[in-house]
Amino acid sequence: MKAGLRTVRLELAEPLRISRSTMSARDAVWLSIEHAGVTGHGEAVTSVYYGLDADTLVRLLGAVELTGFACPESALEALGAGELVAAETPPAVTAAVESALLDLVGKRAGVPVHRLLEPASAPPVAATARTIGITSPAHAAAEARRLTASGFQLLKVKAGAGDPEDDVERVRVIRDVAPRVRLLLDPNGAWSPAQARALLPRYADLGVEAVEQPLAPGDPEALGALAARSPLPVIADEDAVGLDDARRLAGRVHGVNVKLAKCGGVHAALRIAEAIEGSGTALMLGCLTASSLGLAPAVHLADRARWTDLDGHLLLSRDPWTGIGGADGFVRATDRPGLGVEEDARPL
Repeated sequence: MKAGLRTVRLELAEPLRISRSTMSARDAVWLSIEHAGVTGHGEAVTSVYYGLDADTLVRLLGAVELTGFACPESALEALGAGELVAAETPPAVTAAVESALLDLVGKRAGVPVHRLLEPASAPPVAATARTIGITSPAHAAAEARRLTASGFQLLKVKAGAGDPEDDVERVRVIRDVAPRVRLLLDPNGAWSPAQARALLPRYADLGVEAVEQPLAPGDPEALGALAARSPLPVIADEDAVGLDDARRLAGRVHGVNVKLAKCGGVHAALRIAEAIEGSGTALMLGCLTASSLGLAPAVHLADRARWTDLDGHLLLSRDPWTGIGGADGFVRATDRPGLGVEEDARPL
């Protein structure tokens, strides 16, 4: 097997402001693995929060040794057994390697990834959330009108502005212009426990369906205690990185946001889903801002989640890959072999 790497710049259609930062672009590193004339692809994106820049991703992806494997199927098996990448490898790197191998194995078998995971499954289809960042009420209202007119049934509103009243007003105007849309709220850990206790009833009155990571990460006990008294469901995100975190939070929060780049890929996400099943804690599938290539593995799991937030490719000024949809509010896997995505021939 032969691997190749390429770094590209992904520009957002407009800057996305959340409580801790504003992002207008990020780099992506594309991994290609070729064997016997067939190529599989994966993507890892940079993240200041997780301490991953493009050079680090290139170095770590380039260090993955594939030459000792006779076929991609054996490499994928070794990855699942923890034998292909070092234990300290960042989950985003593991997820990208798994993505490329799943794509390659699926193409070689002539089946889509969701059938590699569950042979009798139909192509998953799910309504995805679409994110509205911290912005003016007028812009938020205009975005909500545009998105609901396009077919979106679920919007995720970022919170954590300097003045909490600004966040409340943003949600209020979105609710006014889109009275039937489902709403999620995401402060990205910006609130204190006292603020959360004061604010959550107000958002419940506005019909918010659930709130992601209202408290600063690092104190899952406090998050669980808040969830026990919250008038609306609490979903752990930054506090739910991997399997151990999910087990610790199962039954204590209402949901965990599983991102493949955060937990280590498709099979890691499936282990988390199994661990929380029956606990009263539901699965949410989330993402980083990335291309359709980066989002595609999660789309093959989308029908397993209560909440699906796979809109990272929709935030780009131009998505360099196609194949998972989303512009109408629904992401879809297909019956095309592998991940089912194709690179746009136009140069970035």
